[in-house]
Amino acid sequence: MLVNRFSKLHDWDVSPAQAIALQERFRPRVIREDVLPPVVRRVAGIDIGFEDGGRTTKAAVAVLAFPSLELCERHTVRIPTTFPYVPGLLSFREIPAALRVMELVENLPDVIICDGQGIAHARRMGLASHLGLALDMPTIGAAKSRLTGTHRAVPKQKGCSVPLMDGDEQIGVVLRTRTDVKPMYVSIGHKVSLQTARDLVMQCVTRYRLPETTRMAHRLCSA
Repeated sequence: MLVNRFSKLHDWDVSPAQAIALQERFRPRVIREDVLPPVVRRVAGIDIGFEDGGRTTKAAVAVLAFPSLELCERHTVRIPTTFPYVPGLLSFREIPAALRVMELVENLPDVIICDGQGIAHARRMGLASHLGLALDMPTIGAAKSRLTGTHRAVPKQKGCSVPLMDGDEQIGVVLRTRTDVKPMYVSIGHKVSLQTARDLVMQCVTRYRLPETTRMAHRLCSA
């Protein structure tokens, strides 16, 4: 096990008011352009679940070779839950376990696709953006539902997408990963442009709605 591989971004034992202040403080640090290796060779998915009535947080990470999507590594951890369920502040509840499970990864991925929002968040600091800053790694938000923003109807064909807007600002894309199936909400996490985020999520999709990164991590977390 690798200990303290990642620098500490801030304390996680905070109140909801302090958590909001931290989101406001760190959101300008989110990088919205590609800071990736010339060739992406490994992608990862992280999923978070709760056990014991929410008292225990379980995190799972699945690292896949890219573009083959073959599973290379998988790890899970359980830690006590320390932050309450507060909409808009879920990263403070989930990231401590995500950081712990990432310490177990032997070969770090080039990018992490998160089952949650990136900048498609009221304060532009969803789980994917917050985790990207905490790890100092490229991340993408690929959520199953919309947290904020508006969009027009998405064409029904696989691969079609429309902008997700918050006023005049584009905060993501609504991406149809399977024909006639509910779309995904993709947004920048950290160190990835929106176009690259959209393309990578689509390249990680096989015959399911979810990208394989998320699907495999979810299977681990649910086991």
